Amino acid sequence: QVTPVESGGGSVQAGGSLRLSCGASRYMSNFNCLGWFRQSPGKEREGVATIDTRGGSTYYAESVKGRFTISQENAKNTVYLQMNSLKPEDTATYYCTADFFRGSCTIATVTRSRYWGQGTQVTVSS
Repeated sequence: QVTPVESGGGSVQAGGSLRLSCGASRYMSNFNCLGWFRQSPGKEREGVATIDTRGGSTYYAESVKGRFTISQENAKNTVYLQMNSLKPEDTATYYCTADFFRGSCTIATVTRSRYWGQGTQVTVSS
């Protein structure tokens, strides 16, 4: 069983930055689609950003474009989410996910991932 493990969450004021990290066992390298999703109380889980490790293609939700950057470090089997210019509406539990898909690693595709982390809390105060 592969369980991604998130870290890096915390509390920050609006306009600040945080970097989330997600690692797993060595089996993480078997998965080409990695992603970050988030969920806040009373809302459905939403995709934030995904990356295709085969070629580096990235996909972002409109709400985070230009502010968040997803990246990978293959040697460490780690995926990152750099979050800048944070807003109170970014407050949520952030989840990392990983899986293998034959097609593109769009947010819609990665939503169907089998492997999810336990989540890390991000709180942005105004």
